[in-house]
Amino acid sequence: TSTGGVGTRLLKGIREIVLILVLALVISAVIRAFVGQLFVIPSGSMEQTIEPGDRVAAIKPADFKRGDIVVFKRSAAGQFGEFVGVLPNTSSNYLIKRVIGMPGDTVSCCGPKGRMSVNGKPLDENSYLYRTNGVPVEPSQMRFEVRVPRDRIFVMGDHRDASGDSRCHLSDPAPGAYRGASAFIPIDDVVGPAKFTVSPLSRMTHFSTPETFDGIADRSASAPDKADITLHDAGCS
Repeated sequence: TSTGGVGTRLLKGIREIVLILVLALVISAVIRAFVGQLFVIPSGSMEQTIEPGDRVAAIKPADFKRGDIVVFKRSAAGQFGEFVGVLPNTSSNYLIKRVIGMPGDTVSCCGPKGRMSVNGKPLDENSYLYRTNGVPVEPSQMRFEVRVPRDRIFVMGDHRDASGDSRCHLSDPAPGAYRGASAFIPIDDVVGPAKFTVSPLSRMTHFSTPETFDGIADRSASAPDKADITLHDAGCS
């Protein structure tokens, strides 16, 4: 009887553990599907805002806007080419960059002071661009002007010299579409904005939208179906 009682209690304990594990997995899956997800950063394309090895949290229900950092899906067919900054999650199918242009925006580089501009407003990007010996890298050595198409965004890394971002694909052939179409990320592929660095503890921080993006006119209502692309230089540095 004593042995039977021990066996019953042991079986009950195992069932409770299994139930707890199943509930934990279900809760985790729900959070991941509808609330947020953690991503590990393996490359330096977003330095020094986000360093290799940082873990960032992307919030799925949250809206995003110009200047925000977003996590987005890589095309299953590799349509977007080899963007630098692949995130090792779900077969490395996620990427992370900063949104520079929203649908309808005209993004160009560079103005008289060497700045990027959006809808004619020069951007002061010194707060987030990668720095060497305290000096920020150039916003872009490549000169271009684009008008972002409907339902798509134009993205760039903060470490511009080490980021294979939208600039690098403005002349790429795109099967079934126009040349350069793959440079613009479908909004439907965006998981959500990256809101926090959660580890390591020494780098925990909250990401906010840089003030330089304030006051830029919304041109989404006039966004074209096809991007307007003007290139003055080859390459994407």
